[in-house]
Amino acid sequence: MAKTYVYVDGFNLYYGCLKRTPYKWLNLAKLAQALLPNDSVETIKYFTARVSARPQNPSAPIDQQVYLRALRTIPNLEIIFGHFLTHSIPMTLTGVMPPQRVWVDKTEEKGSDVNLAAHLVRDAFQKRFEVAVLVTNDSDLAEPVRIVTKELGMPVGILNPHEHHSVTLKPLATFVKRIRQSHLIASQFPPALTDRKGSFSKPRSW
Repeated sequence: MAKTYVYVDGFNLYYGCLKRTPYKWLNLAKLAQALLPNDSVETIKYFTARVSARPQNPSAPIDQQVYLRALRTIPNLEIIFGHFLTHSIPMTLTGVMPPQRVWVDKTEEKGSDVNLAAHLVRDAFQKRFEVAVLVTNDSDLAEPVRIVTKELGMPVGILNPHEHHSVTLKPLATFVKRIRQSHLIASQFPPALTDRKGSFSKPRSW
């Protein structure tokens, strides 16, 4: 069985197949096992950023903390944080005459794709894995995937959480698999978990 490292683009996974579903309580180790049954998954690296409360989802920070606590019960999983950046930009309202410009607060997640790329390339150069697998469909990761597959000659697979494969990423990957609903259903944490701090449960809103 190939020694495999799995790199999870947390927000690409969330927006690709978890948002507005009952499957957010996702055990990433079980998901990797379901999709990579012939691999020995040595390490899972989960790249994310801490979310802030929003009027439409005030419980988001607490829900995320509970989920991160659940992920930390997986022995071989590491969490690497980026950050959110909010700034105001002018935008034009559609369907309004005469045209009107308004200022909109735009929040962007920063750092996760760069962090993932850096860890992937560093681990490849240090030969920490025999196979790398990325959970993403982000075409911004095409260049680090190309470096590892073409220049270092090491296999990189993609587990795609979106319906369609990236036309930029797919040709560079050694293999591509879609994450399907059946995989999500089979890869849930139990409703209640226990860690060193005690017992805790899946967020009610999930």
